[in-house]
Amino acid sequence: GGGGGAAMADGDGLVSVDYEVYGKVQGVFFRKYTQGEAKRLGLVGWVQNTSHGTVQGQIQGPTARVRELQDWLRKIGSPQSSISRAEFSNEKKIEALEHKEFQIVK
Repeated sequence: GGGGGAAMADGDGLVSVDYEVYGKVQGVFFRKYTQGEAKRLGLVGWVQNTSHGTVQGQIQGPTARVRELQDWLRKIGSPQSSISRAEFSNEKKIEALEHKEFQIVK
């Protein structure tokens, strides 16, 4: 990890976005893989199963990296998952990350 107070260039600021993924996404280690991918990209946030068979959560980090995870959630997911669609909402620019890490919420 790197700290540092230098401001990022415009266009690569921090964003926060909520997501919900539909399809066969429970019981296929989807949360574990999402956490792994988020950590690989240096993102923070959370992921949880919902009572109606979807996976939802929030992603925060540099815009370009968030876009990468959005693509991953749309098309890839965990090896045994079958994603029908991913929806994203409440996207906003943030000044600082609101989470310390990417957590799986039980």
